[in-house]
Amino acid sequence: MSALSDSMESAVDRWRDLETSPIPLFFVGTATCGRAAGAAETCTRLREEIGARALEAAVIPVGCLGLCSLEPLVVVHKPGIPRICYGSVGPSEASRILETHVLGNDSCGDLALGVMDGGGMDGIAPFADHPMIRGQERRVLGNCGVIDPENVDHYLARGGYRGFLRALDLGPFGVLEEVRASGLRGRGGAGFPTWRKWDLCRGTRADRRNLICNADEGDPGAFMDRSLIEGDPHAVIEGMLIAAFCLGAESGYIYCRAEYPLALERLESAIDQARALGLLGENIEGSGFSFEPVVKKGAGAFVCGEETALIASIEGRRGMPYPRPPFPAQKGLWGQPTIIQNVETLGNLPLILRNGAAWYTARGVDGNAGTKTFALAGKVRRPGLIEVPLGTSLRGIVEDIGGGADKPIKAVQTGGPSGGCIPARLLDLPVSYETLAAAGSIMGSGGMIVLDEDTCMVDLAKYFLAFAQAESCGKCPPCRVGTRAMHYILDRITEGEGTPADLARLESLARTVCDGSLCGLGQTAPNPVLTTLRYFREEYEEHILHKRCPAFACLPLVSYHIDPERCTGCPACAKACPNGAIGGARGQPHVIDQDLCSRCGTCRDVCPPAQAAVYRRSGGLSRRDDPRPTGKRSAMATTGP
Repeated sequence: MSALSDSMESAVDRWRDLETSPIPLFFVGTATCGRAAGAAETCTRLREEIGARALEAAVIPVGCLGLCSLEPLVVVHKPGIPRICYGSVGPSEASRILETHVLGNDSCGDLALGVMDGGGMDGIAPFADHPMIRGQERRVLGNCGVIDPENVDHYLARGGYRGFLRALDLGPFGVLEEVRASGLRGRGGAGFPTWRKWDLCRGTRADRRNLICNADEGDPGAFMDRSLIEGDPHAVIEGMLIAAFCLGAESGYIYCRAEYPLALERLESAIDQARALGLLGENIEGSGFSFEPVVKKGAGAFVCGEETALIASIEGRRGMPYPRPPFPAQKGLWGQPTIIQNVETLGNLPLILRNGAAWYTARGVDGNAGTKTFALAGKVRRPGLIEVPLGTSLRGIVEDIGGGADKPIKAVQTGGPSGGCIPARLLDLPVSYETLAAAGSIMGSGGMIVLDEDTCMVDLAKYFLAFAQAESCGKCPPCRVGTRAMHYILDRITEGEGTPADLARLESLARTVCDGSLCGLGQTAPNPVLTTLRYFREEYEEHILHKRCPAFACLPLVSYHIDPERCTGCPACAKACPNGAIGGARGQPHVIDQDLCSRCGTCRDVCPPAQAAVYRRSGGLSRRDDPRPTGKRSAMATTGP
């Protein structure tokens, strides 16, 4: 029996001891989302109280369970009863849980999110029945929030590195066939069949091949790759080992942006632990296969997510794309055949090799096998990190898992800055590479932003185009000049200076940028504009023809006024105005100086509900009924004729 096999067996024993621990255990979510919500303070309080009481107990850091809006999350193991997951656990809640649940008999049901093991108890439902968990199937994310990401024994105990050992038994060609049978497609955005890329690389004659893990996640609102690395870094290392073995690659790079310090820390720790187990270096497990990955920190340029620009950055050159063919699989890093896979793609490989292709294809739909992770964000009630089978409808994701929104949903933006906006009437659309493309959007790496009726689609398109324009490397004129020209037109429209001819110009420019740009950034940058023109053209026309923003988001088209018939002359709005734009004697109707007003809306927020004297105007004539109530009071607004 090898040293690795011994380590695996002992890890299983230690994990079993952990599950049946005779002392209380606190599993605290300490990924970036948990830390941002105060998980470090929660850990500190728990350790202080445990020390002060001289208790035998342990605090174990884990990754993200996905319920990001309910962080910090704490799963409590009390000997003799099922584990319970608690949400929004700050220091005071941690003290209460320790006192009343661990040391007492009160399970703190008001804080509990669910029972982790089997059925419910004491009126607490199973965690699997939580509305955000019920519609998911957590495969790639199966270890996140469950294991300590810095303890390799936890990963080994749950089947870690067994997929790689099976790969060694199958041989490179057997691995390729298993991946082909699984139907795995690249999870970085394009959805290209993984095995085809590998086959092209394997068929290219070369003395050396390279493997790169693309962890340069730069989409606004996206955090899938970061969360997987922070919660289960060994899955990425094992995926790289499997891919490198199939390709015959001896060197690898993990390209991760420097803004992910926790992910980088846990990656480096996982690499050291894998090396100590003999899983990295020379002649791994006596197979004759050698592999050594290196972590490369990126400076945060969005364009370096494009594979040829990423290669240039690793080589020490400016991150700018170059024309293809030849493709990187034929001629990439240092002129050698190179395969680039994103984090989630690599995270799937251990599962496929461990469980087999048939297990993998049991989920998903034809041509879109397996599951996909999504960062659910925006105006959704339950934002977080989710994983669902491909083919799940947008409605199932946004409404069933995400809980919908507080106001009517207008659209869902998928694929980040390169994606598109899908209107609410298409929420029953199944999520797959082909269906999203047909709707004018893309899968991307998995960003999904929910937009409600307060979102101006013209302003949103301008925001994403501004991002793409700022992140353009400037190498090719269609992207460099075209995105700037498009942004200029959108800026004029949101300022109330647009003309009907602008819509034709926008579409023409968008097609030129799509067709003429060198890389994927430029080719997909116009997608937000094209999809909003396709599905929300009436909003563009409102801005141009009536100088009106239906969402009240374009401030140059919005003004604030005070109804003299309702204003009692209380000084609330005048005192709160940051610009001193409101004047009037006490007891007399006040007036807003439009030249000084910054349209911040503070006056409307502080106006007493009994008066509701402040209203907004957006083009046209005023109307004394706001069709979009704030929830604080019934307010007046101007929304056009």
